[in-house]
Amino acid sequence: MRIFIAAFGLGILASASMADNAQIGWSDLVDTQAQMFEDPYRELDEDQFDQLMTVVRLRDALEDGALGPERRTEIETGLAAAETSLAGAGIDADWLISQRWIVAERREAAANAGNPALDDQSVSISGFAIAAPRDEDGASVIYLVEAPGMCSHMPPPSPNQMVRVRLASDWTPDFMHQPVSLTGRLHIDPSDRMFRVVDGDVPMKATWRLEAVSLAPLTQSPGGMGGSADWIEQLRVKLASSKTAKD
Repeated sequence: MRIFIAAFGLGILASASMADNAQIGWSDLVDTQAQMFEDPYRELDEDQFDQLMTVVRLRDALEDGALGPERRTEIETGLAAAETSLAGAGIDADWLISQRWIVAERREAAANAGNPALDDQSVSISGFAIAAPRDEDGASVIYLVEAPGMCSHMPPPSPNQMVRVRLASDWTPDFMHQPVSLTGRLHIDPSDRMFRVVDGDVPMKATWRLEAVSLAPLTQSPGGMGGSADWIEQLRVKLASSKTAKD
């Protein structure tokens, strides 16, 4: 009977541990409520967005006091054409331009917002490891990202899609973007570090910190990514998104 009770108790503890270490995906890290904000630029199609950027660029160009009469006329003609096209589509270029810094702040807040339900939770997550300098207390550190190429061949992801991982061991990746599975306690703990990745200094802004208790290198890329067509398509979409955010 004692053996049965002990075995039963161990079973409960094991189940609780498995429940605590919930397997999460990258979309789970995002605070979905923070993504719902007014962004008038979302309503523009690609041509309208390009025309708006043309208005901004040409208005700036007209501020150049060294412009010759011919070049000034050329710029004014192009500016009038872009403004007329936008007005014909019912788009108030002046109002949109006045909103650019407001929208930029909203986008930045959304990109930094982590899912509060995961704060201080024990989780398991898979991704790609990037070696980083040790922490001030000597702890080994890596960064975990969703896709290979991030922070080297393509821009860093948004902070709420970057995890700064403190390791319980001295493990370091065998190569850049080594696929791994990690388990540990996750915290919302924004950090902003700068260090060299591949061939240049990269700002590593992470909303998340993971105190890892276990790490397992993977023999294949998580989520079926790697050299697949799906992965290539994901890179294309992320690069396009990065360009839009930069604009």
